[in-house]
Amino acid sequence: MHAEITEEIEEYCESHSTPESDLLYRLNRETNLKVMNPRMLSGHLQGMFLTCLMKMMQPKSVLEIGTYTGYAAICMAEGLPEDGTIDTIEIDEELEDIIRKYFSQYENRHKINLHIGDAAKVIPALNKTYDFVFMDADKEDYITYYELVMPKVRKGGFILADNVLWSGKILQEVKKSDKDTAALQRFNDYILKDERVRNVLLPLRDGIMVIEKI
Repeated sequence: MHAEITEEIEEYCESHSTPESDLLYRLNRETNLKVMNPRMLSGHLQGMFLTCLMKMMQPKSVLEIGTYTGYAAICMAEGLPEDGTIDTIEIDEELEDIIRKYFSQYENRHKINLHIGDAAKVIPALNKTYDFVFMDADKEDYITYYELVMPKVRKGGFILADNVLWSGKILQEVKKSDKDTAALQRFNDYILKDERVRNVLLPLRDGIMVIEKI
């Protein structure tokens, strides 16, 4: 039997993990105080998980779809090798000021390239091969993003898709108006049937689909 991941368990995990840097703490706080939907922030545990993944994988080229306020991008940059870089895409122009504010304060800011625009238009213009892709954007477009990046991911590279459990709604009967949950159900099924990859769905935070291109 597994422990239920309650708020108390998550707080315990955070208290027994290396603390956020001062920069990430301030970004976390400002996002929660001033930005709509602060729940979209990756946060301490997921951020540390991404840093650890980067340190283990040592990818040279990373793509993030959905910058939000930049927390996850900084976490990933923290684990990159010296010559590693991140392209991160954010569609909401209103977030650009806070993103650039904190990127400019980050010591390894030269590793991060911010693209403001629609990912469906930006991705085709990126002439790169990626070792790692982190998807955390519009859920209805997950399959679109996935197919756009797949040709750009090297064999043996990874794609991580966030929020694939959608607060447990993924198991519930979907209302006609709930397009996000329906889209995530389709995406999860789509990945499972894709013979180009192997995958594991982790119940970390709101669910992370780990996809390896084989």
